[in-house]
Amino acid sequence: MAADDGVLSPLLKWPGGKRVILQRLLSLMPTSFNTYYEPFLGGGALFFALRPNYAVVADNNTDLVNCYIQVRNRPEEVIMSLSAYRNTCEDYYAIRARVPLHDVERAARLIYLTTLSFNGIHRVNLRGEFNVPYGYKYHVKPCDPPKIRAVSRVLSSAALICGDFESAVRDADTGDLVYFDPPYTVAHGNNGFIKYNAEIFSWADQLRLAQVAIDLSQRGCYVFVSNADHESIRDLYRDFATIDVVRNSVVAASKAYRRKVTECIFWNARSRAC
Repeated sequence: MAADDGVLSPLLKWPGGKRVILQRLLSLMPTSFNTYYEPFLGGGALFFALRPNYAVVADNNTDLVNCYIQVRNRPEEVIMSLSAYRNTCEDYYAIRARVPLHDVERAARLIYLTTLSFNGIHRVNLRGEFNVPYGYKYHVKPCDPPKIRAVSRVLSSAALICGDFESAVRDADTGDLVYFDPPYTVAHGNNGFIKYNAEIFSWADQLRLAQVAIDLSQRGCYVFVSNADHESIRDLYRDFATIDVVRNSVVAASKAYRRKVTECIFWNARSRAC
C-alpha cells in the first residue's frame, strides 16, 4: 500500500460508486497484500483510498478508461484542456453536444460533464450519447489541478485495461487482493431483480463472476464482492462471509423519494483470514 497517509477521493462520480460504504469496505481489507485488482473500476473509490503500490484496474467503458489513461499519462494537458471550459448552462450544453476526437479532449469533457451534471450522474442514451441535464452548480470549478495531479500519481502505478472482468484478473495469484463491484441496481423490489439487472449485467455474467471469485479464492487471493442483497445472489456466495450494508438510495432526484437500500459485501474470510 502507499506510504503516505490520507484518503484520496475519486476523480469522477460514477453510477454505483462506493463512497458511501467506503469506510465499511476499508475495515474489511487485509493490512497487506501484493497486487490490487479491480475489474469494474468505475469511480474507483476503494482504489484511490487504498493507493496500492501496484494495481491492475479495468472497466469496459472506453471513455472512462481513456480518461484515466490521459490523466495518468498527460495530466498537464488534461488540466490545460479542462481549464478552458466555463461553468455556465450554455457552455455545458455546447460541450455535451460535441464529442472531441482527441483523447485528451475526450478525457477533459468527461470530467467536466460528470462534475457539473445534475446530481453528478453519468448516463448515456441508447446511442451512447451523454444526456444528463446541467446541474446548476455555479460555485463548482470543473478543473481542480491539485486533484488531477494527485490522481495521476496514484494511477502511475496501475495497469489500465478496457475489457472483460475475467481477463482482467487472469494473472491474480496468492496474496493478491481482488475487489469485484459489478453493475447492479437495488432500486427495484425483489420481484424485479432479475428483470432489471439483466439489462446492465446478465445473470450468466453473475454466474461467471461467482465462479471466478471462487477460483481466485482457491488460488489464494483475498476476494471481495459487492453485490445486491437478493436471495439468488446470496446463494452464489454461500461459502463466503457476508455482511449487509444499509445506505440511502441516491437514485431519485428528490430526497422525498429516496429510501434506504441494502447491499451485500461477500468475502472469503472463512477460507482465508483477513
